[in-house]
Amino acid sequence: MNLSENKIAVSLLRIKAVKLRPSNPFTWTSGWKSPIYCDNRKTLSFPDVRTFIRDSFADTIARSYPNAELIAGVATGAIAHGALVADKMGLPFIYVRSGAKEHGLGNQIEGYYEKGQKAVVIEDLISTGKSSLSAVKALRDAGCDVLGMAAIFTYQFPKASNAFSEANCELETLSNYTVLIDAAVKEGYISDADIATLSEWRKAPEKWGI
Repeated sequence: MNLSENKIAVSLLRIKAVKLRPSNPFTWTSGWKSPIYCDNRKTLSFPDVRTFIRDSFADTIARSYPNAELIAGVATGAIAHGALVADKMGLPFIYVRSGAKEHGLGNQIEGYYEKGQKAVVIEDLISTGKSSLSAVKALRDAGCDVLGMAAIFTYQFPKASNAFSEANCELETLSNYTVLIDAAVKEGYISDADIATLSEWRKAPEKWGI
């Protein structure tokens, strides 16, 4: 864990972008029961948090993807973050929808880009990786050279790690589940007794609470 990862984790907890309820689980859209809920859109409402995330993304891209020519945000959660990062780095910005529009030009990718451009994809949250990698595929199919993805937070599901590996897509994250749980204990958001529950959930989230 580095200081930046911890600072982002503490910030997500402070502004309630991440909520932890081991004894009263949430139900995700997928139907999964979960002791944690993450809504990184809330970070945009806090200037200090969104600025730190923007700068952390820019630092990560400069370090890991120094040849980046294009920033692509994944709709809808990462559009604003991607635009902020592109502005900070002086790079063009596009965004990728979950699917092609059914009207107008029928675009899935919005904005101007050229085939062969080296792109970095910005995402707000990595869960299973399915929707994130769908955006990567759309960009590759359109002729972009996807260098990798950078995301604010990952649940660190093994399923996601395997999916990114199979897609040959590098993933950098600003913080992660392990760091967040450690920060939550130290900051008093949860007790030591909750750690076992939170650890078991991450191993098999689709089966947890059934």
